[in-house]
Amino acid sequence: MSGVHMPWVEDVVFLTDGGIETDLIFNKGAELPLFAAFTLLESSEGRELLKRYYREYTPIAAEVGAGFVFESPTWRANRDWAVKLGYDRDRLALANVTAMRLLQELRSEFYDPTKSVLSGCVGPRGDGYQVGETMSASEAHAYHQEQVDMLASGGAEMISAITMTYVNEAVGVARAARSAGLPVALSFTVETDGLLPDGTPLGKAVVETDEATSGCSSYFMINCAHPTHFLPVLSPEFGWVERIRGVRANASRLSHAELDEAAELDCGDPQEFGQLYQALRKTFPNVTVLGGCCGTDARHIRAAAHAAASARF
Repeated sequence: MSGVHMPWVEDVVFLTDGGIETDLIFNKGAELPLFAAFTLLESSEGRELLKRYYREYTPIAAEVGAGFVFESPTWRANRDWAVKLGYDRDRLALANVTAMRLLQELRSEFYDPTKSVLSGCVGPRGDGYQVGETMSASEAHAYHQEQVDMLASGGAEMISAITMTYVNEAVGVARAARSAGLPVALSFTVETDGLLPDGTPLGKAVVETDEATSGCSSYFMINCAHPTHFLPVLSPEFGWVERIRGVRANASRLSHAELDEAAELDCGDPQEFGQLYQALRKTFPNVTVLGGCCGTDARHIRAAAHAAASARF
């Protein structure tokens, strides 16, 4: 990683991609069993589709002079989901390694590779919307260490834990990343009221996670919620807000329950999406990693990039 800017360096803003699963399914016609994008890695056609997907986003970073977080398509590539999909451990390990190698290839095309980082994406053991069965922090550490090590062996330069629904699982991923010698970003799912799915206030989740991990996480993120759902719980006067450096918002204002029941994709308004990111950056310039979650695509990220650039890059 020598000479490479990382996403927590204050003078560099990083973009990342949008809602990969919803984009691939609804906009590109891909079949993703159990919402698992990593299954595409097993065929040349699937790998080419993933490359085309990322190539929609990387030019946007070049347009505004931003960095880029290449986030691996491995959100579902952990043991429990692998079993449901018929993957054994060796096949799962190959998928995680292949994902990182694909990102290495894409990085070679990026306008400034020193302003990019290869991130291994770790998703929850269960669902990203609902808590379900929980683990202790030590159990979560042991569980996620397997995938973190797979991603590390493939060349991951950092780990991103996406759609964490409760504190102990986030703590476990952070400890796993630390054991692997990798920086980690932790991203919490929040509901329409700005609370985690288990009812924990966002600020409390950030503070408790930092306390349990000696602050080892490079930064925190918010994901899988519309900006209007979490902006009301953010204030510059809260010290913990400085630990929030990234946002991957939903395109839709619908709740998670409503999204689960929706028959069609709600893409929201890309221009409004960009304006809300602009407002976010004006008030919270520490938020320097900008991407999307469910329902977002390159239109949303382009609008966010250009609007946020006018706020302060």
